[in-house]
Formats: sequence, structure tokens, C-alpha cells
Amino acid sequence: MYKLSKKPKKPVILTGFPGFGLVGTIATEFMIEHLKTEQIGKIWLEDVNAVVAIHNEELINPIGIFYNESHNIVIIHGISAEKGADWKIANEIIKVADDLNAEEIVSLEGVGTVNPSENPKLFFYSSSDEKNGKLKGFGLDPMKEGIVMGVTSALMIKLERPISSLFVESHADIPDNKAAAELIGALDKYLGLDIDMKPLLESAKIFESKLKGLMEKSKEAQDQKEKKMMSYVG
Repeated sequence: MYKLSKKPKKPVILTGFPGFGLVGTIATEFMIEHLKTEQIGKIWLEDVNAVVAIHNEELINPIGIFYNESHNIVIIHGISAEKGADWKIANEIIKVADDLNAEEIVSLEGVGTVNPSENPKLFFYSSSDEKNGKLKGFGLDPMKEGIVMGVTSALMIKLERPISSLFVESHADIPDNKAAAELIGALDKYLGLDIDMKPLLESAKIFESKLKGLMEKSKEAQDQKEKKMMSYVG
């Protein structure tokens, strides 16, 4: 289910969820802060485990919806993704996109690499020929071979409006603020957001630390719940 307190018309929707290097989540967290957004909604699934985080006395929704009026951008930001819930989350995002008549969805993702470098490579996929040409014009390479998983994968399959996905090589098992910063740089060019890149990496490190702590607490809560369930069964 989703709830919106405001319904902007024809926005670009950015999505970021935990994946390789947590880059989608780190990048959207930065965008929420940098663009001075307001929270206009949230997504929740009533048939999966209920877990919520509190950070600095503030409630952090697992999937929040934020809006920046000056660029007409809606950001759907996930700090947790229940296993097996990818299709359900994608369905709710599609409902939001239909409700707002979104111009495009842009998903931000990491792709695992065995040997992460100081200058991770960027790739893209777009279902729109126009957007495809625009992304190539910025020097980005189209993804020719690869496996996409999670919410982005479900959106690419089910969405019937334009979707562009930006991918960056990232660490598979640890938060990767460097890769997230590269992803934001590409997004800045694509959407013309005029982001000040100088403090970007330091900000990404801060968000990496925050999100790592929130996700560790979420995992601890999930592990405790599973142990309790096992004790009931035993």
C-alpha cells in the first residue's frame, strides 16, 4: 500500500533500494538532503515483517516518498527490502507512477565487481530511444551484458512507461560511498541538477555510516524475531 499527502504532476521518479554497495540507498539519501525535499508519502507491505527504524529520535520509514518542487522530482527511498518482496514493492511504485502520471522512472543501482577500482565504471539501460541517446551523449556506456536483480528488475519487466536505470560498479558486500558518489555525478548530468560535487564524497561517507547502522539494527531485529519463532517451534 502507499499513501501520498501531495500529488505533483508528471514528475521524474528516482528510486534507490539496498543492493550492491548500498549505492541506490546512499545516493537517494544524499538527493533527499541536497535537494531540500519534503516527505509526501510512504509505502508499506502488510503481508511482510513489520520493521521500522528510529534515528536521532526520528522515525525512519522503510520506504519513504519525498518531493523536490523546483526540479519536480519524486524520490522513493528504501532502507530495507524484505526478501521476496521485490515484485510487491515494484507494484506499489508503479501505482504511484500511474497516480502522478510520472514522466519517467530513473532507478539507481550498483553492479557487483570482483576488483573495485578508484574510478568505478558507469552503465545505463533505457527503454526510451530519446533517453538512450541522451545518456550516450554524456559518455555513459549502455549495459550490453549483465544480470539485474531486485526492485529495479521488477520495474524493468512490468513498467509500461519510460524507465532508465543507472548502474555503477561497486563492492558487493560493503557500503560503497565512492561508487554512490559516481552515480550521483552521472544523475546530476542527466537531470541537470547543478549539484556541488566538492562535498559530495564526504556527504556520501556520512550517509554510508548512518545507513549501515540502520540496516544492522534492522537485521538484528529480524534475527531476533526468527530466533523467537524457532523457539516456539522447538
